[in-house]
Amino acid sequence: MKRLIVIAVIVLSVLGVQAQRSDTPFRAYLINKEYDIYLHIDFYAQNITIPGQELYGELPGYLRKRHNSFCWVITSCKVLSDKKAELQLINDFGSEDLQATLTRENDSLYILRQGKGSTIKIPQNGKWQKLPKTIELIRH
Repeated sequence: MKRLIVIAVIVLSVLGVQAQRSDTPFRAYLINKEYDIYLHIDFYAQNITIPGQELYGELPGYLRKRHNSFCWVITSCKVLSDKKAELQLINDFGSEDLQATLTRENDSLYILRQGKGSTIKIPQNGKWQKLPKTIELIRH
């Protein structure tokens, strides 16, 4: 009987996680291993703080390279549907900005497309590396 209860609890928790993912597709932690970047977002509550840069306050999210303090701040966003959102980003110096879209292809794959404005650049071995206009991110 105990075994049956444990199995039921596990199944219900897995189903709860799946339901949360489909109900809130733009509350996520997304990664791209190729460029060693991640996108931490919550376009609903817009209450994300950037570690080490709390002076920005609560935001819709940010894009950051792992093991580096440089980031692109999402200053505003608009959820257009359960599959697409528009975002405005600035670098943490405030010197560059751009518009982008984030599209959910399925429960785990998202596409970030850079639009008007600057190109996202990240630090790489002491130099600035431009990211491609279209980047695939995986939900973690």
